[in-house]
Amino acid sequence: MAALRRAQSTASSILHATRWTTSRTILPAAGSAGSRHLFSRAEPAYPGHWPLNTLENAFMAVGSGLMALKDPRRGDMVAALGETTAGFALPRMRDAMLASAEGRRIMRERPSVNSDTVDMEKLKALPEGTFGRAYITWLERCGVTPDTREPVHYIDDPELAYVMKRYRESHDFYHCLCNLPVNVESELALKFFEFFNIGLPMTLLSGVLGQLRLTPEKRHRLFTEYLPWALKCGGGTSKPLIAVYWEERWEQNVEEMKKELGVFDPPPAVWSRPLSEAAKARKQKLAAEKAARERAELEAMGQRRTQ
Repeated sequence: MAALRRAQSTASSILHATRWTTSRTILPAAGSAGSRHLFSRAEPAYPGHWPLNTLENAFMAVGSGLMALKDPRRGDMVAALGETTAGFALPRMRDAMLASAEGRRIMRERPSVNSDTVDMEKLKALPEGTFGRAYITWLERCGVTPDTREPVHYIDDPELAYVMKRYRESHDFYHCLCNLPVNVESELALKFFEFFNIGLPMTLLSGVLGQLRLTPEKRHRLFTEYLPWALKCGGGTSKPLIAVYWEERWEQNVEEMKKELGVFDPPPAVWSRPLSEAAKARKQKLAAEKAARERAELEAMGQRRTQ
């Protein structure tokens, strides 16, 4: 809720700062950013929808871009930039999903990815080498959860809003599949890959602007090693990852999945947490959870005996 209020407050500040007087005429929800009206807003089409007219959308795009460049940790501003610059990319992404049976199931069932919908304990029990186990290892190694994605606010069409939501919630799967950690250099490499794979403008903007925050050495590596990989893999060999039903593939061998999807590994990334350390932490966590269960069982047995 705090992130939601902060995003709404920032959005309102950007809009009020423009000093434009816009009409409050209510129109039917527009199908895409291209069908927005210059001065009038669409009617809210789904919970959390904050309609913008063309001028407001433009100012929000510029304002959120500047805020995201200043502080890349502002997920709400990165999300706003993605939505206000999406244009006709979202219809193309939707069409890519509808072109396959797997993608059509996603659009029909509209799954969500979070700790309530994904059985983390089940994934932990999967054998090494499976996609589900690799995903759990990636989450633990990076110290993140699937619950940090911003909701969609500025996409007028509910179907396209879901496409954007699906992209956000699948982003960590791309990290996992490409074996990339969460740091600026790897994030920019993945953004270039996403641009060539799905064509979302924000991913290119993030790559072009985000590289300004890198050291000369890291910038050189980004453009000489990661960018060629992103172009060849994301734009050449790989299938559109937006159409992958990841939740149906937990038990699939991750290397076989890469071959099927046409994805090959990028140049080795620098991880802040070695794989061996993550494995050790996982064992310690499992041992602690087991000990806690045993203590709880013993306490329960003691209480029953005293009754």
